[in-house]
Amino acid sequence: MAVISIKNKTKSGSLLVGNAFYNPPIFESIATTTLGSSASSVTFSSIPATYTHLQLRWIARSDRAAAQDFVDIRLNSDTGANYAAHLLYGDGSTATSTAYVSNTSVGVIFMPGSTATASVFGVGVMDILDYTNTNKYTTTRILGGADINGTGRTVLGSGLWMNTAAVSTLTIITDNASTFSQYSSFALYGIKG
Repeated sequence: MAVISIKNKTKSGSLLVGNAFYNPPIFESIATTTLGSSASSVTFSSIPATYTHLQLRWIARSDRAAAQDFVDIRLNSDTGANYAAHLLYGDGSTATSTAYVSNTSVGVIFMPGSTATASVFGVGVMDILDYTNTNKYTTTRILGGADINGTGRTVLGSGLWMNTAAVSTLTIITDNASTFSQYSSFALYGIKG
């Protein structure tokens, strides 16, 4: 294991003979949006192409008149049926899985709706892997969850955008044409290394 200076991030040696140096990935904040009022979508545009991967993190709640809603993401404003995913859901007692193809967005992460317990928000993380590679489709890794009226729900999944364009825009929407509640927050990070 390498010894890395916190102050200047330089390698200063190995604690164990024969081990290769390890440089952990560096996360850099690109942009953060916290909603001052409800909104139907959040967009991060003009994303720099200087990172290896992107990571989108959120804390969100929906104004949909139901106990739950879902967070979905569109890449480069593509609204065509160009997305697919494999998802594993769990609620503490039951595990289910699903897959979809020819969808108009990728994501499907739980968040509370307006009839869920007040002030409870769902969380999620989506990695957009190798987002500037124009030789293959863009893949995502998804992890999230929420409490829906006392029942916790989680999701783990992978997604696919069937397009070879470099990703420069992310649009976050709800799955049911509702709005994100006030104080929902979305943060985009670039990952180097």
